[in-house]
Amino acid sequence: DPARLRRAERTRRVLSLELNKDRDVERIHGSGINTLDIEPVEGRYMLSGGSDGVIVLYDLENLSRNPSYTCKALFTVGRSHPDVHKFSVETVQWYPHDTGMFTSSSFDKTLKIWDTNTLQPADIFHFEGTVYSHHMSPVATKHCLIAVGTKSPKVQLCDLKSGSSSHILQGHRQEVLAVSWSPRHEYILATGSADGRVKLWDVRRASGCLSTLDQHNGEKSKASSEAANTAHNGRVNGLCYTNDGLHLLTIGTDDRMRLWNSSTGENTLVNYGKVCNESRKGLKFAISCGCNPEFAFVPYGSTIAVYTVFTGELITMLRGHYSTVNCCVFQPHFQELYSGSKDCNILAWIPAPREPIPDDISEKSLPQQHLNPAYEDAWSSSDDEG
Repeated sequence: DPARLRRAERTRRVLSLELNKDRDVERIHGSGINTLDIEPVEGRYMLSGGSDGVIVLYDLENLSRNPSYTCKALFTVGRSHPDVHKFSVETVQWYPHDTGMFTSSSFDKTLKIWDTNTLQPADIFHFEGTVYSHHMSPVATKHCLIAVGTKSPKVQLCDLKSGSSSHILQGHRQEVLAVSWSPRHEYILATGSADGRVKLWDVRRASGCLSTLDQHNGEKSKASSEAANTAHNGRVNGLCYTNDGLHLLTIGTDDRMRLWNSSTGENTLVNYGKVCNESRKGLKFAISCGCNPEFAFVPYGSTIAVYTVFTGELITMLRGHYSTVNCCVFQPHFQELYSGSKDCNILAWIPAPREPIPDDISEKSLPQQHLNPAYEDAWSSSDDEG
């Protein structure tokens, strides 16, 4: 079945990710890299944002036709640019439907909307406190809202159409470190805060908050009201929806990662073990797309831990950076991973090429024990690829 073959091959490729010896990403940043984003239209252009306020745009395509090549920087918003961010850039994101625009937010209390062609800001939003995170919905057709998490406990929604901050979601008690729109419902937003809480909002409602995720699924709340309705026993600094929007993965400074059913708000109780997380700000991690099972790529000290999302198994640790990894981004078309670190490097992790099988040996006679259990397809072939 073609859909099944595609899924099996994508999974095989993710399981064989390795640091690519032939592909370099041109080193432009002179300080740590906090955020990466690959545009969803072609999957060809990647943005990076650094601790020194610099933003770089890379072309990931190999135009040289040589097996070894360097992903070149097409342009840089460098320190000499009149509109460069004054402090650390924490989030960059492409406009979801068009590579002509991208967004960046920074500790300098601004969110900037950039015109890719002129490299000028088309709009600038100012906030009272540090901006930790922002996100635009990947699926919205009826609104142009950017969710922004700042030092204030209030979640800000900025409207690109009107150019103003349209409304505010109130409910968190401390700064909002991570925000993410659902890839399934355009009005649903998830936010994670230093108060240990993860809230789901429907931005059309006046009160806004649909639910506050509870790690104990309501069972412990009778004993202590303070522990009630917390997703983590620490700051929540990372959120990522699965590609279908049915589950939400959260990460906190309690060294825990949790998987939630996003429609019921239930903690699925998948155990990932200890997920070391000492970040004082937002942590950007990624989930694969179109694999079976799906994988989470999580910065873990100077490595990237690869987990199976639904069983919590630690598959491998990707080693190559010299210092703390701050962010990683998955390229779904070719099952590649890019990671950015405090060591100023962006590394490309590429599926290892298949070893050719000699003609005189049939595949049937090869030993089967080396097959990773994650390769085995547990799905029926009846579901189509949407």
